[in-house]
Order: sequence, then C-alpha cells, then structure tokens
Amino acid sequence: MEHGTLLTGELKLAGRLDARFFALLEAVEYTGSLRRAASTAGYSYKGAWLLLDAAAQLAHDPLVETLTGGAGGGGTRLTASGAALLALWRELQRGHDVFLREREEWLLAQPQFARILRRLGMKCTARNQFAGMITAVESGPVTVQATLTTGAGLEISATVTAGAARSLKLKKGQEAIALVEASAVVLVTDFAGFRLSARNQLHGTVSHIDKGVVTCLVGLTLPGGATVTATVTHDAVKALGLAVGRPATAVFKAHAVMLAVAE
Repeated sequence: MEHGTLLTGELKLAGRLDARFFALLEAVEYTGSLRRAASTAGYSYKGAWLLLDAAAQLAHDPLVETLTGGAGGGGTRLTASGAALLALWRELQRGHDVFLREREEWLLAQPQFARILRRLGMKCTARNQFAGMITAVESGPVTVQATLTTGAGLEISATVTAGAARSLKLKKGQEAIALVEASAVVLVTDFAGFRLSARNQLHGTVSHIDKGVVTCLVGLTLPGGATVTATVTHDAVKALGLAVGRPATAVFKAHAVMLAVAE
C-alpha cells in the first residue's frame, strides 16, 4: 500500500504558515518573479504580497526583496531570512513525512485493525460500498452467484463470470466488499402489485437529496444504518414524490454488483 493512503497530516509553522505559503516561496525562488510565483501557487498578485507582508511581520524580517533595473530587468528574490525559512520548512516536511510513514507502518502491523484499514485504503468511484463476508457461493457453467452479508445482516447478491470467480478465488467465509455504481440503482416507491426480477431490493428511508444541474443524488438509509445512493433525474424525483423521510426501495441487478476480495 502506498504511503499516504491511510494516514495524512497537515504541517503548519507558527499555526498559520502552511504548505501553500511555502509553495509561494519556492515559486519565488524558482521564477524570480512574484507575479509568476503568485500565479504558480494559486494566489492573486495582491494576495501574495499581503501574505508575504504578514509573514514578514510574524518573522520580524522581510522574506523577499525586489530587484530593479539591470541586465535582468528586475524581479523578486528571497532574502537570506526567506531562504533560511524555506530550508527550515523543507527539513520539517521531510521529518513529517518520515513520521507519517513510520506511523502508517505501525498501523498496518496491528492485526485487530487489519480489516478496517484495508477497507479505508481502497479508493474507487463507486458510491455504494458494502463490506461483509461471502456467505454463499452457487457455481454455474458460465456464471457464479455470490451472496455477501454485512455486519448488520444486509444481504447483497452478485453475479460474476466463472473466470472472475476463479481469479478472486471466491469462497464462503471470505472478506469482501460489494461495489455498486449509483447510476445502476433504481428507486421504487410503489410496486403496484408487481414483483421485480432484480435480486437486490433494499428497503429504506430517503435521508438526503442533493440536487445537481441535471440529476440528483438520492440517499436511502437502510436498517442498521447503511446508506445506498442512487442517481435520479429531477423529473423522476418529482414524479416519485421523493422527499426526506419518505420510504423507498433501492433496486439493482446482481450483474451490477462488482466484488472486491481481500488478498
């Protein structure tokens, strides 16, 4: 697992001079121009001057100086104090990185936290992630049907190819995470006496509706506290009468579920 996946920390000097400020000093050192340095570090020219002036007041010494005329046409450079402060920051940053790396290695060595740390370290775009154990595996000639049961007793059915099941070494008792894209989730508020073929039908309560330009992200809170999110058009939200506190069912096919298993 790469450094920084599990443990991060922000370093500040004097409680206010952070990485972005020192990126400005580095840019001044590299470009020799405050205007170009401000643009590089994401500041306005005026904002950069104000920040450097405030830092100089804090340090009781100018950190940059302006050069005028000459063959180089003027510019801005770090003073001896500015260069010393930047060197100090770089050394502090190196020590900070070493500390984080050591603490992360210590975390990964704690067996009681192994499962949750692996889950936290995983990064993907799927909004819906259900962690649990594989409790059933039904093999067919072409596909394999697997059931993942979460700690809250929620069951998620997944259909994978036989080849994928072999690659994952899929078996009962295996720790796994079920991943489902929000766009694959259909919300139902009234079945009108019909039964759906989709294996996964999770009943819950609308807990939030985040409106975007074209679509909304609708979250359902399920029994046990888990949440499932669906991408829904504005028209669908209105047609279904979706509102916070209303019951709804999240429906998605077993084929829409991707499984990730611990190595």
